[in-house]
Amino acid sequence: MGNRLSIRAVIFDFGSVLVQMSDEAPRQALADRLGVPLQELNRLVFDSETAWRAMLGELTIGQHWQAVGAALGILQDEIPAFKAQFWSADQVNEELVELIHRLRTNYKIGLLSNAWDDLRQVLKTRLPIGHLFDDLVISAEVGLGKPDPRIYLLATQRLGVAPGEAIFIDDVLANVDAARAAGLNAVHYQNNPQLLADLKLYNIP
Repeated sequence: MGNRLSIRAVIFDFGSVLVQMSDEAPRQALADRLGVPLQELNRLVFDSETAWRAMLGELTIGQHWQAVGAALGILQDEIPAFKAQFWSADQVNEELVELIHRLRTNYKIGLLSNAWDDLRQVLKTRLPIGHLFDDLVISAEVGLGKPDPRIYLLATQRLGVAPGEAIFIDDVLANVDAARAAGLNAVHYQNNPQLLADLKLYNIP
């Protein structure tokens, strides 16, 4: 673990940390209408081969959604409405946005996300928090994904800090462990009160 007194940058994961699903009902309604289990719907969107290839920039987000539509029997012109309903319960974690506003005075703020090539646009429109970050490392843009150690080092390099001067926050334990192995400090996000308490251990208010 790095020197807890010399943290200069705080790097956040995106999904399930800064944005969270407030209600499962819209996705469940989609699954029911399409005649598939919700688990399978989520797998096609987030954990299918095309999802991972798009996350690494090998496919565009449009190609991924075409594959999802084909697997579910959704016509091409129905995909926009499908996507709108799928994402409709996603909400920005306002308490963490307030935290970032406080931290920006004294720390560099980064985003490190396994995400598709549309995330920058999403952060300008649907979830407009992109302006809060000094740098965005998006897997589809850099061709690397967590838990590859290179992506953590890239994130610290682009913020101009040493790995030990950064703290990384993620909800996936394997990604947290990989960040620590790469020399960063890291917190496994489970909920807001726990995160705020853990950050106090690093003298981060």
